[in-house]
Amino acid sequence: MRVAGALGMSDAGDRTYDAILLGSGHNALVLQAYLAKAGLSTLCLERNAVAGGGLTTVERPAGSGFRHNIHSFFHRGVTQMPWYRDLEMERHGASYIEPELNVALLLSDGRAIEWWTDFDRTADSFAEIDAADARALRRWRDDFLPIVADILTREAQAPPVEPAVRRARLESSAEGRLLLATSELSPLEFVQREFRHPAVRAGLLFFNGLREVDLRLPGFGHHIPALLASVGKAQMCVGGSARLADALVSAVEETGGRVVTNAEPRRILVEGSRAVGVETTDGVCYRASGLVASSLNPQQTLLELLEPGVVPAAWRENAADFRYNLLAPLFGLYVNLREPPAYAAADGAPHLNDALMTIVGLDDDARFDDIVESHERGAIPPPVMWGASPTRLDASQAPDGLHTAFMWEKLPYRLDGDAANWDAAKEGHGARMLDVWARYAPNLRAAVIESFTLSPVDTQRHLPNMRDGDLLVGAYGHGQVGYDRPFPGAGHYRTCVDGLYLCGSCCHPGGNITGLPGHNAAQVILSDFGLAKPGG
Repeated sequence: MRVAGALGMSDAGDRTYDAILLGSGHNALVLQAYLAKAGLSTLCLERNAVAGGGLTTVERPAGSGFRHNIHSFFHRGVTQMPWYRDLEMERHGASYIEPELNVALLLSDGRAIEWWTDFDRTADSFAEIDAADARALRRWRDDFLPIVADILTREAQAPPVEPAVRRARLESSAEGRLLLATSELSPLEFVQREFRHPAVRAGLLFFNGLREVDLRLPGFGHHIPALLASVGKAQMCVGGSARLADALVSAVEETGGRVVTNAEPRRILVEGSRAVGVETTDGVCYRASGLVASSLNPQQTLLELLEPGVVPAAWRENAADFRYNLLAPLFGLYVNLREPPAYAAADGAPHLNDALMTIVGLDDDARFDDIVESHERGAIPPPVMWGASPTRLDASQAPDGLHTAFMWEKLPYRLDGDAANWDAAKEGHGARMLDVWARYAPNLRAAVIESFTLSPVDTQRHLPNMRDGDLLVGAYGHGQVGYDRPFPGAGHYRTCVDGLYLCGSCCHPGGNITGLPGHNAAQVILSDFGLAKPGG
């Protein structure tokens, strides 16, 4: 589908725009900024009071100065994303910290596995656990450096190509053939074949799990060596994750774009076979002379906001069948502190307290079987937690001399078969998390001023597009990857309705704070309208 018609600033009043975007998550804001920079008049409609979607920083209690990042905090390699440069995020106020000690996995025997921005230091840490595994780590990292640089990064930063075309391309080079061969494995098969120490396997699988791929699924074995070879490491946004949203809104507004909050879409307006606007729940109609782009999930966009007769039966069936991640839902414990956590493992290695991310409760890769089985039953698994104390690195997120910290845990959305059970269970579970955390950081209990918890069902209440508490807005299994994400026929960001596009995490390359679905959708939309993608 190619969209016809020249675009320009509308003269029909402040309710007609070239482009209307639904939802103000970071992907929609990235797309809006590109469209606005290309000269289109744009409007973004957001149901919540604040723009940003998962880029949420809340002050708890209100007015206290304690700031918590409740949906996203660890932003991997954001400053290296093309849109971050193109849209001049730093000029608009975004700033990131990337600590040298990126991650520390604290083992129950007092040792630690450390991930550094300097790979040699990472490999040395692995060697202290198992020398053979450290050699395997180096070998796979070296083998995948060209694969990440020349294949995977380029694929992620562009609209996907058809699977047969992609395979033919990959089979033409040695690097591509290695990628295909490694991809045939599941992450679990890859780790069990290439590494031998249970703690090393556990750490590598945990990082793969952060990307929300089912460890048992074939087709994703390459994710672990790709992560080892990736230049981008975990980063944190100064002032809180919401500061990145603020920078994106600033970039939008600088070129005349508007972001309207407390404006929930009721339906997408269609005339003939074309999307022509959006009506909100308070009855306001906004007209789109060129396009509507939705960052919402496929069910919201295609089943809830469009009249049934507008969407072909096959598209309705595919949208209804779109699946969410079993293991993605997060439970969060957030604490206001008199002092930051002091980990017992740091008594002999003080640098461990300075890690951006700390993982506890994970010593053996067999633990993942327990986690998956518990999620399938709707039960709480044995504790495996990860988190940070942001104020160790950024004092602006708490009052002077005080601190914040959090721990996250993957827990089932439907606790004992019903998500509503979390409302009665979450405080008790938060107390159990604090008990586990304090075993590793003995000073913690006396340091806590107050705390709060957020369950997987709280995630969906705040951000309904994250159905079933899935922060990534869609599983990577069931064929929902690449050209077939969210489903076959919709993998190029265009929909079955002329002028209606998808641009959210349900699209290639998927969830997490990457901005790439929005970046890639911009390439497609601007090409459809005969416009060049603006650079920095």
